[in-house]
Amino acid sequence: MNANDLSTKHCQPRKGPENALNPSQVAELLQRLPGWELHNDGKAIVKDFRFSDFHHTLGFINAVGFMANHEDHHPDIEAGYGHCQVLWSTHDVGGLSLNDFICAARVEALLAR
Repeated sequence: MNANDLSTKHCQPRKGPENALNPSQVAELLQRLPGWELHNDGKAIVKDFRFSDFHHTLGFINAVGFMANHEDHHPDIEAGYGHCQVLWSTHDVGGLSLNDFICAARVEALLAR
């Protein structure tokens, strides 16, 4: 499964530790998302995106927000002039779930357009 395959999937409700990915699953999925890194002791993935100005940064944030609402899976976002950091984790599983990787791949697909 590559990033393109992930970006065509949709998030499903995932609750409880049985839905958390194990370290080998995380490592395998992370290889498919260049630039994404583990964060918070492996309980989240994060990537910093760079833009030419605040206008483009804000457009990116709005696009990510629209997608996140559609998938009902929401990231932590930090932004400033020309940059935006997006962090995905699944609080209901206490770490990372497939939803985090689906949404990260969907973010990459937004930028590929």
